[in-house]
Amino acid sequence: MKVDYHVHLEEGPYSFNWWKRTVRAIEQFIPIMFEPHSKEWMYEQSKIMNRRMEDGSFSSYWLDFYLQQAKKLGLQEVGIVDHLYRFKEKRPYYEKYMHLENDELGSLQEKWLGQVSTESMATFISFIEREKGKWEKEGVRLKLGIEADFFPGCEEDLSNILAPYHWDYVIGSVHFYNGWGFDNPDTKDYFNKYDLKALYDRHFQVVEEAISSKLFDIVAHLDNLKVFGFRPNENDLRVYYQKIAKALKEHDVATEVNTGLAYRYPIQEMCPSPDFLKILAQYDVDITTSSDAHFPDDVGAFLDEARERLKESGFKQIVTFDKRIKKRVELC
Repeated sequence: MKVDYHVHLEEGPYSFNWWKRTVRAIEQFIPIMFEPHSKEWMYEQSKIMNRRMEDGSFSSYWLDFYLQQAKKLGLQEVGIVDHLYRFKEKRPYYEKYMHLENDELGSLQEKWLGQVSTESMATFISFIEREKGKWEKEGVRLKLGIEADFFPGCEEDLSNILAPYHWDYVIGSVHFYNGWGFDNPDTKDYFNKYDLKALYDRHFQVVEEAISSKLFDIVAHLDNLKVFGFRPNENDLRVYYQKIAKALKEHDVATEVNTGLAYRYPIQEMCPSPDFLKILAQYDVDITTSSDAHFPDDVGAFLDEARERLKESGFKQIVTFDKRIKKRVELC
């Protein structure tokens, strides 16, 4: 079965780079039939982006591109899991656990949070549920998920946030170290402030806490701390890989092969690493496949390679979810 279980509809901040990337995505589905950089070409781009901005990311206009890409690649299920921090009513959760002090890092992250927390969770949920029927008729099952950041000590707060909604599945992820968002390109220099061994030790402790919290169906991109290439000798990390694999199996929590770091970040390697994936296979951990796409033309990116990696590592099945019920299906 071919699935992509980690897909986002939008990501801020709303820079000119975001604008150009959005135009490039739409052009994959609606080509502009004018000479690039001509006045007519620019006018068509302006019309396209005017509609995109007016309709927003929770619109059939935008989601239909995702459907087109899914059908093109033969995907049978796609899960939309926008980040919890995208929803302005959930901002207090991040204000409690992120580093937002009156210093350089805090000021930068406070600004970032304001730029990305722009949407309504209720609007997101109702939109995805409304679109499921259209996707089903087109031969692709659309799933409603959420990607929620795990922080040490957050269990009660996050449980209260997630409980009222009828998710198909919930993804947990670790993007922060002591409140520092380590995958933000604007803060990557903070890696130089830490001993890498100690940083990885604490990271995997928090990942293990997320797994044991019983909040999540899937814990995502387990070794994403490597995002900018800051990683100790991987031989020293195998003890952590084994601990995480054991925890996933013990708590019956799935993980994913996430291709996003391979095509969007300097490390250019999937999560988990090849050695980590082999250890997950040895523990017979449940796993699914994910592109971590943030634009429609990235849906399914590198998933053929991900499936081959799974087979080579010894996996024969992946998992899917419906209303938080897990199902094992054959890996094709």
